[in-house]
Amino acid sequence: MARKILACDDEASILHLVRANLERAGYQVVTAMDGREALGQVERERPDLVILDVMMPYEDGFGVLQEIRRRPDTRDLPVILLTAKYSDADALRGWQEGADCFLTKPFNPEELLTFVGRIFEATDGDVPSGGISSQEMTTTL
Repeated sequence: MARKILACDDEASILHLVRANLERAGYQVVTAMDGREALGQVERERPDLVILDVMMPYEDGFGVLQEIRRRPDTRDLPVILLTAKYSDADALRGWQEGADCFLTKPFNPEELLTFVGRIFEATDGDVPSGGISSQEMTTTL
């Protein structure tokens, strides 16, 4: 069964890019366009990984990440943060809040797919074709 990924971004073009590349790689993708919708999708869809834009309406990515980490049933859910507004403070906050990866927009879709594969490998040893070994992951993440 394909892994389920929740992609959350308030920019339709970014959401389409993320979804198309993940689906092409064999993942099942559900989407949300704001923070509230993202939290609802986490609860309803039980994704295996979440990709969150940092700047979204109603609840930003940091708030969604905090709520995911607060809930016992989603505490260990892998989260990748995407942001168009990069700062060292934002990156540090993302890591402190428990993000598994932090990518800056514009991003290379292949890089996103690589990080998704590495996260899944780290969590349970399941690597999509072309995945990276655990040793490689620890040296690059």
